Amino acid sequence: MEPLSHRGLPRLSWIDTLYSNFSYGTDDYDGEGNEEQKGPPEGSETMPYIDESPTMSPQLSARGQGGGDSISPTPPEGLAPGVEAGKGLEMRKLVLSGFLASEEIYINQLEALLLPMKPLKATATTSQPVLTIQQIETIFYKIQDIYEIHKEFYDNLCPKVQQWDSQVTMGHLFQKLASQLGVYKAFVDNYKVALETAEKCSQSNNQFQKISEELKVKGPKDSKDSHTSVTMEALLYKPIDRVTRSTLVLHDLLKHTPVDHPDYPLLQDALRISQNFLSSINEDIDPRRTAVTTPKGETRQLVKDGFLVEVSESSRKLRHVFLFTDVLLCAKLKKTSAGKHQQYDCKWYIPLADLVFPSPEESEASPQVHPFPDHELEDMKMKISALKSEIQKEKANKGQSRAIERLKKKMFENEFLLLLNSPTIPFRIHNRNGKSYLFLLSSDYERSEWREAIQKLQKKDLQAFVLSSVELQVLTGSCFKLRTVHNIPVTSNKDDDESPGLYGFLHVIVHSAKGFKQSANLYCTLEVDSFGYFVSKAKTRVFRDTTEPKWDEEFEIELEGSQSLRILCYEKCYDKTKVNKDNNEIVDKIMGKGQIQLDPQTVETKNWHTDVIEMNGIKVEFSMKFTSRDMSLKRTPSKKQTGVFGVKISVVTKRERSKVPYIVRQCVEEVEKRGIEEVGIYRISGVATDIQALKAVFDANNKDILLMLSDTDINAIAGTLKLYFRELPEPLLTDRLYPAFMEGIALSDPAAKENCMMHLLRTLPDPNLITFLFLLEHLKRVAEKEPINKMSLHNLATVFGPTLLRPSEVESKAHLTSAADIWSHDVMAQVQVLLYYLQHPPISFAELKRNTLYFSTDV
Repeated sequence: MEPLSHRGLPRLSWIDTLYSNFSYGTDDYDGEGNEEQKGPPEGSETMPYIDESPTMSPQLSARGQGGGDSISPTPPEGLAPGVEAGKGLEMRKLVLSGFLASEEIYINQLEALLLPMKPLKATATTSQPVLTIQQIETIFYKIQDIYEIHKEFYDNLCPKVQQWDSQVTMGHLFQKLASQLGVYKAFVDNYKVALETAEKCSQSNNQFQKISEELKVKGPKDSKDSHTSVTMEALLYKPIDRVTRSTLVLHDLLKHTPVDHPDYPLLQDALRISQNFLSSINEDIDPRRTAVTTPKGETRQLVKDGFLVEVSESSRKLRHVFLFTDVLLCAKLKKTSAGKHQQYDCKWYIPLADLVFPSPEESEASPQVHPFPDHELEDMKMKISALKSEIQKEKANKGQSRAIERLKKKMFENEFLLLLNSPTIPFRIHNRNGKSYLFLLSSDYERSEWREAIQKLQKKDLQAFVLSSVELQVLTGSCFKLRTVHNIPVTSNKDDDESPGLYGFLHVIVHSAKGFKQSANLYCTLEVDSFGYFVSKAKTRVFRDTTEPKWDEEFEIELEGSQSLRILCYEKCYDKTKVNKDNNEIVDKIMGKGQIQLDPQTVETKNWHTDVIEMNGIKVEFSMKFTSRDMSLKRTPSKKQTGVFGVKISVVTKRERSKVPYIVRQCVEEVEKRGIEEVGIYRISGVATDIQALKAVFDANNKDILLMLSDTDINAIAGTLKLYFRELPEPLLTDRLYPAFMEGIALSDPAAKENCMMHLLRTLPDPNLITFLFLLEHLKRVAEKEPINKMSLHNLATVFGPTLLRPSEVESKAHLTSAADIWSHDVMAQVQVLLYYLQHPPISFAELKRNTLYFSTDV
């Protein structure tokens, strides 16, 4: 989306500044987010300047656009402050009449904006919605409230102006209007998101585009024009414009109100409230976060807060971290008895003047924190999924609220443990006068967000200080009121009506990027959220020495209840000296990062949806489309039996006269030759076009296969192997035995489980069994390199379990309510089956066949 000022919209001086913290384009800002003084672009208007000195009475700029706002009358010549009361009161009436006329137009504009809201809401619950409820609520946020405030104000003021007399009082109306400015604060905070949402919805929906391009605004009662056509974008700007207008009118009214008039103190109070509101909005920090006063009398503001995992005394602790304009404070929520006000307890703080980030190569290796075993993390995910399903069942059966609460408590405990134990990316903070602190984050994205926010504040002139115990108590006491992140980010804290996220496959093409100042070696990574934290899922190739990389690489990313996609752009570093002591990896520099919500309505179409993410002046163009899990669960047999993809494994091995299909042997050999130490091998998605090219070559049995394999990116070869198993017309471990595998893995007696699981292997057709054992040994060899490639047996089981076991027919799961349920019940069990065999001592084909101990599969 282009910056507002480049699209013929008014230049928003204070709105732009307000959002400079979140703005991706930095063309108009210096390093601290202050707007540089540039003239407005042609065809745009500047905001009226507000001088807060009480003697000043600015005249309102004439507006000729979007519904013809009326102009506050200019006082006739010769009238000045201190005129006799009669003339002053006459001027009051003129000022009020002009304001009343513009108030009528403003109400008509709000009405025009609200007019499409009801029909849009009505269609949102039908099978063919124009917009989702969430989109409607974002675009029209607080408009209804603003309309009601102004309608009541207008209805009360109008008769007073029409039946005018010198003693009429209406200061209380302005005072009430000023006291309701909080609703504008909420509107302003949402304004940018509302505009972006409206823009995106217009691009993806023709119906909405037509609605938003021509909204009909009623003309004033005595006007010749019955209606004016205005765009939604122009109307959404009106409330922002209006706040300033009301303040200017108060200046004019006070100027022409005698000091002894009963309205004078009321209007003064209304002006004070309005000016305080405007100056808080003029701050370059989000006004919601204005905070405590420092001992010097300066305002200390909260810039950012959130939950982070701190490593303290060799164990993980969940902390709430607060970044103020001059200090970073790490706190924990105190346990309080029921009914008592909750409080934070300060664990430590560092003045930003004393805070430094040690570079990865300078910092000591992490204190010994035992990483949580992968299998325990997977067990937690299984428990969470099972508990989710139980809660849904209880709700559907109108179960007891006590039972539901008990299940929710259990789910929270597991989610909390998962949140505490899954992050692994080190984020170090050092106090130049003392201790170092270590946080663990789940993504590079969060690490760079915190670092950038701190570094931006450090560009200001900061002084070191020590807080007295009272000052520290006051500051910590303010955290509860000021915090913007109220709940630990776990799904059990979400409302029931919140989106459960998407389950299935997201296809993403990363096209290109622009906006780099100098040539660099550039690549992108893609992350999606899962179970409350983010996981890296794909990585483009490095585009060398360029300012305009063109990757055009497609990836297929599996989603597990995901709601957001992140794209991070890096500059590749080849300097061997820059090694992170924590994980021996060379540190690449983040050039930019961006995130988009995966809105089901936008994504769940058969067509590609192209979008641009803006990050620090860089624009990355990408496309995406989504295939739901129930669609991707279906295995489709190949129509022609000459290739290898979608053809039964017995047919392929018989034709090739081999025990293991040639495609499996070649891909495994190549991965072991040059990919076994690749970070995230089999987890990181390969480029889809490369995978499709390899698929075509294997299907055609082309003589250039080996040459092509040696030239192809290793993640694409790993992806081709996974695709081969996924496209088998029935899973490698067969449809027939699938229910028995599910029951066998659920047995609790180890001996019974061993007998059953070995017997099931023995029952497999020979080509399936030999191929499975061949793959098993390969995956074990990959896991041996876990310290380098970060792929444990658990990671590999998560990747391959569903691929090798997922049945070809989804009909048998008709009793399950949703794709999410299919995920939670089956996929976790499929992972467990493969994991069982991966953790088992070596299994030989000959030994299995010799062993005649049989065990009934009717377990």
